[in-house]
Amino acid sequence: MVMAAGLGTRLRPITWEIPKPVVPVCNRPIAAHLVQLLSSHGFDQVIANLHWFPETVKACVGDGSEYGVELSYRYEEELLGTAGGVRGVAEFLAGGGDDAFVVLAGDALTDVDLADLVAAHRANGGVATLAVKQVADVSQYGVIVTDGEGRVQGFQEKPDPAEALSDLVNCMIYAFSPEVFDYFPDGDPLDFATDVFPALLAHDVPFHVHRIDRYWNDIGTLPEYVTGNLDALGGRVAVDPVGELLEGETTLAGEVEVSGPVLIGSDVEIGPGANLVGPLIVGAGSRIGAGARLRAGVLLPGAEVPARGVFAHGIAGGAERLASGDW
Repeated sequence: MVMAAGLGTRLRPITWEIPKPVVPVCNRPIAAHLVQLLSSHGFDQVIANLHWFPETVKACVGDGSEYGVELSYRYEEELLGTAGGVRGVAEFLAGGGDDAFVVLAGDALTDVDLADLVAAHRANGGVATLAVKQVADVSQYGVIVTDGEGRVQGFQEKPDPAEALSDLVNCMIYAFSPEVFDYFPDGDPLDFATDVFPALLAHDVPFHVHRIDRYWNDIGTLPEYVTGNLDALGGRVAVDPVGELLEGETTLAGEVEVSGPVLIGSDVEIGPGANLVGPLIVGAGSRIGAGARLRAGVLLPGAEVPARGVFAHGIAGGAERLASGDW
């Protein structure tokens, strides 16, 4: 399951126009990268819950056939919370009998090895296995405290680093056994961090962590969004970009000087004498005026940089083109 129903408030104003799972990384929606990741690890049936701009998600990701999976959707009239959304599709997820299923946040950029996660879950023998990553600054994350065998003992939510009991943070990538639903409290909204995982601890039900060393970025803020895009462009996370990738020193028609890496989407116009210095991502339908100078950042679909304009280390885009999904 891809959890794709959230509002993505920390990425506003981008998420005033599109849902966070559709926000592009290297000119492809985050959710599309995740569906492709699932496919590459052998998952062929995927479901996503929707709420904010549901039709935009469907239009951008489709039925999954492009990625070799069968993708279905479940709309939430009211947000059910992370665990509530999963419980809402329990019949689908538990349809494999005793087999494990995977749930991941639809707004994180990662190339985590999901096969390793499932293998670890089966070896652990618990009802849940949580992917965690070691980070230097835990103050913006949910921290997981474990024993020496990796069994979960407790949680801290965005602790002061001086008071943190662990440097392992929750990536919101989970492997579950169907019996986990036996421990879901009644009522909605229902969240894993505040409701389900505490219930497992209260009932002394074993569940574990699985440390990952692959790339993971929760794209939680606008600076992290830029970082994620530039990391993807630089090959630090394995994703498939969309557009023409220019590397090294290149001169285009009209004496446009390019110093890559620069990724250029479809239907882009670049005026004569412009200068583009990477790492830079240019979204579909962008218009760059004559003599403009650009360096490092993300031009979302429909962005406009005026003649002799300057763009550096930021984000720009066109609301109409972005909302249309025509990119």
